[in-house]
Amino acid sequence: MSAENSRTGTPRTRVALLGTGPWARSTHAPAIAAHPGTDLVGVWGRRAEAAAELAGVYDVPAYTGEDGLGELLGEADAVAIALPPDVQAPLAVRAAEAGCHLLLDKPVATTVAGAREVAAAAEEAQVASVVFCTLRLAPPTAAWIAEQAERGGWFTARAQWLAPLFAPGSTHAYASPWRKEKGALWDVGPHALSVLIPVLGDVTAVTAVPGPNGTAHLVLRHTSGASSTATLGLGAPTAAAGVEIALYGEHGTAEPPRWGESPVAYAAALDALLEAARTGRPHPCDARFGVRLTEILAEAEAQLA
Repeated sequence: MSAENSRTGTPRTRVALLGTGPWARSTHAPAIAAHPGTDLVGVWGRRAEAAAELAGVYDVPAYTGEDGLGELLGEADAVAIALPPDVQAPLAVRAAEAGCHLLLDKPVATTVAGAREVAAAAEEAQVASVVFCTLRLAPPTAAWIAEQAERGGWFTARAQWLAPLFAPGSTHAYASPWRKEKGALWDVGPHALSVLIPVLGDVTAVTAVPGPNGTAHLVLRHTSGASSTATLGLGAPTAAAGVEIALYGEHGTAEPPRWGESPVAYAAALDALLEAARTGRPHPCDARFGVRLTEILAEAEAQLA
């Protein structure tokens, strides 16, 4: 542990950031640096110049390469990963083996085997883990999800997440190669599932059909007996972009509140990781939940092929 929180006298957790892309710059780094319980102790990147640039903003060391990664992990209590999922997975395993708690991006991996390796490594090392599913962790929507799960009585639900990342002519900052390859199913599918599963129960059956420009349509059955649908797209026209979630049941219709800015949700994810590390109690959105998300998405992907 590093310096103490001046208000509480408790030690702050040393966090290493792995990744230097737009998501790392806009959300991970500022949230870690601002959090009263964490110290950003270094930035690791696959490109030395990108790592140096981001690290310089926060006056922390930059690292790259295998040796640099090992050195940084030795300085950290936890890692925050902002990298493509199939780059993230083996690095998360290495971080867990080094005794670091894991703040993972979604999806944990795009193969079931990769996700299971991460969860197994975290369990073996007895480190805490949290997967950053924004709606599941942002305070307004987290409270709403808990409330609706407690109410029960839901008959069906729908989730629609449309973005214009790959609309014709788009130059969106988040239009990364892995999103282009794996599509909305893997990028925003975890967000939809992270709301539907806690409220309606685990998925017992999934049917997936393709839509226009990479859109995926899912029909899900849940352990509660309810059904749900999810429409997921990254190539929607700009005018059609947006997120809609609704539950339907004996209470009528329920829709979540707006969840605010992503750094606020990320701060809540840091809170969750610190609490899990302190108490030893797993968070509901941990690496094992990440495995379950991967299993469902892999089944859907196989049907879309």
